[in-house]
Amino acid sequence: MSAESKAPARAHSGATTSPRMGLRERKKQRTRRTIRAEAMKLFQRQGYSATTIEQIAEAADISPSTFFRYFPTKEQVVLADDVDPIMIDAIESQPPELSPLAAFRQAMRDTFHNLDPQDWQFEQDRMKLIYNEPELRSVIMQETERNVDLIAGLLARRIGREPDDFEVRTFSGAMIGAMMTAFGREGLDLDKVDRIAEFIAAGMPLGPGTPAPESGD
Repeated sequence: MSAESKAPARAHSGATTSPRMGLRERKKQRTRRTIRAEAMKLFQRQGYSATTIEQIAEAADISPSTFFRYFPTKEQVVLADDVDPIMIDAIESQPPELSPLAAFRQAMRDTFHNLDPQDWQFEQDRMKLIYNEPELRSVIMQETERNVDLIAGLLARRIGREPDDFEVRTFSGAMIGAMMTAFGREGLDLDKVDRIAEFIAAGMPLGPGTPAPESGD
C-alpha cells in the first residue's frame, strides 16, 4: 500500500486507550492526543518553525504549563512514537517458528493494518513532517540509534542472545537502515516494506545495471 492509498480498513485502533485504564488515565490520554492533533493542524497550516508552544496550548484548550507536563519540547510532540508499544507487542506475539526477519516483517504489517484511519493518517503526517522539516531531520540519526537499540533488544529476547552481540546489532542496524528507505516525503510506503524484506531475505543480490543507450552524434 502506497502512502497515497487509503488507510488500512480496520475498525480497531492500536493507539486507542485500554478499557482497563481508569478515568484519570483516560483523560490524560485524551489530552495528550488532543495536543498532538491540534499541533499537527498548526504545523500543516502555518509551518513547524512558525508554530509556538503557546499556540499549540491555546488550540488544545490547555495552559502552556499543562503542555509541558505532557511534552518537554515542541520537537517531542512530533518525535514521540506512540506506535512503538504496539509494534513491540506485535513482534513478541509472532510465532517462534518464524525467522527474525519474517517476524519483524509481519509485525510491521500487522501494526499498521490495525491502526484506524485517523491514527494511520496521523502517523503518515508525522513521518512526512519529520522527513521534510529540516529542524526535525537533524535528529533522525538519534532516532535511528534508538530504533537499533529497540530492535536489538527484541531480537535478542527472541533468539536467546545478548542485545550487544555483534550479529544481533548488525542485523538490527541493517534492517533499520533498509526500512528507512520505505519512508519518504509522502510518509510510509507499506509495499516497500515487503520488497525490502524479500530483498534482505534473498541476501541483497545486486547485479550489474543495464547500460544507458549511447546517444547518436
